[in-house]
Amino acid sequence: MLNRRELLQSAAALAVAGSALPVFAAETAPDPALAALFDKMFQDSLRLSPERATLLGLDKGANADLKSKLADRSSAGRAAAKALNASQLAALKSFEAGKLGPVDRVNYDTVLYLRDSAAAIDAFDFGGSAFGPSPYGVSQLTGAYQSVPDFLDTKHSIATAEDADAYLSRLDAFTRQLDDDTEQMRHDAAIGVVAPDFILDLTLKQLEAQQVPAEQSLLVKSIGRRAAEKGLDGGYEAKAAAIFTGKITPAVARQIEEAKRLRAQAVHDAGVSRFKSGEAYYAACLRANTTLSKTPEEIHRFGLDQVKELTARLDPLLKAQGLTTGTVGERLAALSKDPRYLFPDTDAGKAEIIAFCNMRLDAIRPRLPALFKRLPDYTFEVRRVPPATEPGAALAFSQAPPLDGSRPGLVYFNLKNVADWPKFTLETTVFHEGLPGHQLEVGLALSNKNLPLIRKSGSFSGYGEGWALYAEQLADEMGMYDDNPLGRIGYLKAQLFRAARCVIDTGLHHFGWSREKAIAYFVEVEGHPEGGAASEVERYTVQPGQACSYKLGHAVFAGGREKARKALGSRFSMQDYHEAVLSSGRVPLEILQKLIDGYIRHPA
Repeated sequence: MLNRRELLQSAAALAVAGSALPVFAAETAPDPALAALFDKMFQDSLRLSPERATLLGLDKGANADLKSKLADRSSAGRAAAKALNASQLAALKSFEAGKLGPVDRVNYDTVLYLRDSAAAIDAFDFGGSAFGPSPYGVSQLTGAYQSVPDFLDTKHSIATAEDADAYLSRLDAFTRQLDDDTEQMRHDAAIGVVAPDFILDLTLKQLEAQQVPAEQSLLVKSIGRRAAEKGLDGGYEAKAAAIFTGKITPAVARQIEEAKRLRAQAVHDAGVSRFKSGEAYYAACLRANTTLSKTPEEIHRFGLDQVKELTARLDPLLKAQGLTTGTVGERLAALSKDPRYLFPDTDAGKAEIIAFCNMRLDAIRPRLPALFKRLPDYTFEVRRVPPATEPGAALAFSQAPPLDGSRPGLVYFNLKNVADWPKFTLETTVFHEGLPGHQLEVGLALSNKNLPLIRKSGSFSGYGEGWALYAEQLADEMGMYDDNPLGRIGYLKAQLFRAARCVIDTGLHHFGWSREKAIAYFVEVEGHPEGGAASEVERYTVQPGQACSYKLGHAVFAGGREKARKALGSRFSMQDYHEAVLSSGRVPLEILQKLIDGYIRHPA
């Protein structure tokens, strides 16, 4: 856990105005000049990211043309995005912020931090992004080939002929994105940034899986099925097939050819420290993801301490289940392989997993009002990761609903290998990704009338993942495992998993660990199946620093709560604390620490 001195030092470093806690839950008139600046920044950024407009449900009205477009991923498009961020950062720094009220000041400092951290990453002329910055524009997790098919299938709505025509336009744009990504691969390789051999092997496997006849392509089948459901008679499936065969397939082939060329020269070293600017890049990634000023050495030591503490908590619980011999990691591995807790590796078994997860989501809903003053109005559900993207996708992840609630918030489980999901580990992940985790936190932000759009759509991994891991702890405290000791073991196993991430991520990118050493550490400490451990390590390889955000963020939420409880005594309220840390939306953890201090000073 972060200690009191660290909390106070980080809080003192901030310039959040006022001594009282900003009241984000009540509607507050924003500063007109700041609101106008935020609106312009948001709209200008939205024009460069049509996919984001669709995800937010804003590809309509004045932005209706964005529904037929995808982002410009060319060198000129990337330069334009960097230039826009730089100009917005300059506008924020020149804004007279000293007289802003508490709510506006939190909004201002948060957006300033977001633009400043983006500029720090922009300074490196390579890479792409997935759930955060990545040194590789194309990998098993990055690149248009990886994201666009599912985006078009699940996020691009088709209700009218215009929607279907826009889908076809986006297929053309997808071809351009593929070629732009291929050119970015060449550019990055020329300055020495090439993914490791094992990452390129995964990438090639996924790219080659897209080389199918048009009638088997998700991109073609999706528009054909959905246009027919709406009674649209425009030959859309045939038109999509022509684009797929004539344009997309050749573009994918060109990307495969470039990936093979890079594979021939790739090394096996996993970390970014091998690059010329690798250490500086890793520091920027850690800062952007964790939103804390901690060195790799500090994070590595924090992770080791957490591993030791959680291992000690798990030991007696495992013994109570009759697992008395071997290390904690070995006993967790044995438990995970027990056939009693494994679902059948069949389509029916995978459907059973999704049904179980939705059932647990339903079970926790009635318990939430006791801990939260507000709950989001959105609906949420669990789905399976599409089989086409399973090989490189994360084991589980969450996608927010659009602002208008026209589709539910989604929790995805990667069921490529059901052995990754013994039954006793599923629940805590549902609570992390769903309720009271990501979907509750994001849902409250999206429905908060006090947050400008630029704040609702902004994100910080340290806050988001920290809250979701804290939500796993809340589920235990709410009694979700009172009659299920194995579920509690699964919850603590997940906490141990996130602690090990801090050790492994810094090990890979700062201490020079190999892929194999990192996998072995996961297996040894947490009993993770080797295949799942490999997928995790491969994820950290292409997303430096992101894996550290979970446990560090959890430490701020949980540590801040205990600090408030001790300071306030009988005046402490879980509902009030949660309102204090949630009502301002996602903020950097250093600003969150200031908000917690404000709650302690003014708890009512």
